[in-house]
Amino acid sequence: MDKFFYRIFPNESFMDLSLCQFGYEECDPLHCFGPVRRGHYLFHYIISGKGSFTSTNDKFENSEYSLEGGQGFLIWPHQIHTYIADGKTPWVYTWVEFDGIKAKEFVTQAGLTYTNPIYISRNNEEREKVKNEILAIVNSKNDHPLSNIGHLYLFMSALITSSSLRKVVTGGSLRDFYIRECLSFIEHHYQENINVEDIADFCSLDRSYLGKIFKSVLNISPQDFLIRYRINKSCELMKTTDHTISEISEMVGYSNQFNFSRTFKEFIGKSPRNWRNENKYQRTVQTPV
Repeated sequence: MDKFFYRIFPNESFMDLSLCQFGYEECDPLHCFGPVRRGHYLFHYIISGKGSFTSTNDKFENSEYSLEGGQGFLIWPHQIHTYIADGKTPWVYTWVEFDGIKAKEFVTQAGLTYTNPIYISRNNEEREKVKNEILAIVNSKNDHPLSNIGHLYLFMSALITSSSLRKVVTGGSLRDFYIRECLSFIEHHYQENINVEDIADFCSLDRSYLGKIFKSVLNISPQDFLIRYRINKSCELMKTTDHTISEISEMVGYSNQFNFSRTFKEFIGKSPRNWRNENKYQRTVQTPV
């Protein structure tokens, strides 16, 4: 493997758990990254060597941790952090950046919190599974996206079962029930002209309370979730079909193509047409011999 490697995951179609990017690095002595924020969850597994990790808590107070091979650290979305390799035995680590509807639930089950982000395993065998699943993603090269997502789920399973801080799930809450109902409503009606009021009415919830539980469980507002869901669906359609941009905008709930294009560019950073030109699947036709 190269001394340094990373790759951005190109697929936007996975909602419960999705990959953003992943990589591997053999750090030079005192190699430093940060202080910086991330937009998603980022987990580093330390293969060998030593280093230090500093992160802020919810009161913007710094906590510093000295870490070594076999341990890991989780960076939460928008958390300020810095990590530095040891001057004599710099660490080698691999990482995976991820997000999704279930991401917060899964890392919480592993006992990793905003104020307690350090992974320590219960035994060596389970710890190896965590490392091997990340490396399977890193070494995937041209594997199908489903293969990478499969390894991401296996990584998360190993992280939860091996963590010394693991929390046992005893059952769902009413809040989780409402979230599932909302997501089901969006999944079945996103093509229609629905808004946050419609979602709240379907679940018989006050709009402000709906916003609170979305922020608590998914770390996103209902409005932004609905937009992201529609944009993700539009990406899938632009990749895999020959529908026009205008047709696709209507298929994901936008009656006005201009509004769709503007929203798409705000969330993706490119116009629908430019994004499609860069990402559309190429169909090959075999001529019979």
